[in-house]
Amino acid sequence: MYASINGTKIFFDIEGNGVELEDGRLKEKPVCFLLHGGPGGTHFNFKPHVKKLAEQVQLVYIDNRGSGFSAQGPQESYNLDNNVEDIEALRQYLGLKEIYILGHSYGGMVAMSYARKYQQNLKGLILVTTSPSYRFMEKAREYIEKNGTDDQKRVTQYLWDGSFESLEQLQEYYKVMSPLYSEKVKKEGVSGSPVSNVNRSFEALNEGFGNFLKKYDLTASLSEISVPTLVIAGKHDWITPVDENKLIAELIPDSKFVLFENSSHNVLGDENEKFTSTVRSFIADAEKSTQTV
Repeated sequence: MYASINGTKIFFDIEGNGVELEDGRLKEKPVCFLLHGGPGGTHFNFKPHVKKLAEQVQLVYIDNRGSGFSAQGPQESYNLDNNVEDIEALRQYLGLKEIYILGHSYGGMVAMSYARKYQQNLKGLILVTTSPSYRFMEKAREYIEKNGTDDQKRVTQYLWDGSFESLEQLQEYYKVMSPLYSEKVKKEGVSGSPVSNVNRSFEALNEGFGNFLKKYDLTASLSEISVPTLVIAGKHDWITPVDENKLIAELIPDSKFVLFENSSHNVLGDENEKFTSTVRSFIADAEKSTQTV
């Protein structure tokens, strides 16, 4: 499905009923927007890892402008501010009141930025392997310099420079880097296998790492967020390391921090059962607290 909003066309998909029967009465289920990583990722990064969440909440998958099935535009329009405004415009388009947002990696950066401006429209935040500032790039770069293979050092240079020139080059990046993104991939020894083409945008990735993410910093304002927040980190995450996620949890009042011991950046795939149960428990607690207020 598509929504013509905020000067572009945003793709979204919905999984799960919005209303269910409970004790013979109709009950509205909470709604959760899913924000993918990248920049330049797609909603396919969540499927099939979150399907069980749809039993509890209605899921709204979203492709950022220029990514996945959403409309393309000038590269300079693929920025954090527009991503935030697109989320708010889609919430209004769908006629929703308060929502949950689950943001993975760059999606978590969008989620926190949204909360800074529109937290009155939030029931809760779920932040998965993300970072509050540009400093994650410095740490990731140091990690690769110390631990990366020659191929990994070569392909990550495109990332740091924001200089990908084709989808084929981006596919090679994910192929070479797959063992670092996922402990499951690393242990199963499937590195070097083909990477699915799911309409990633190398232009959006270039705009992020080559431009606006170099100035991204929310550390001074996260204390203003007062909605229930869950922060999930992967112990072996190379690009948004544990200490970046711990800092988020320290800065956002009364947030909950959970470390996934057997995960890298892709906790959804590395420890899916734990991920699902952790998120479901968080939402259940947030719903109870809302009902008692």
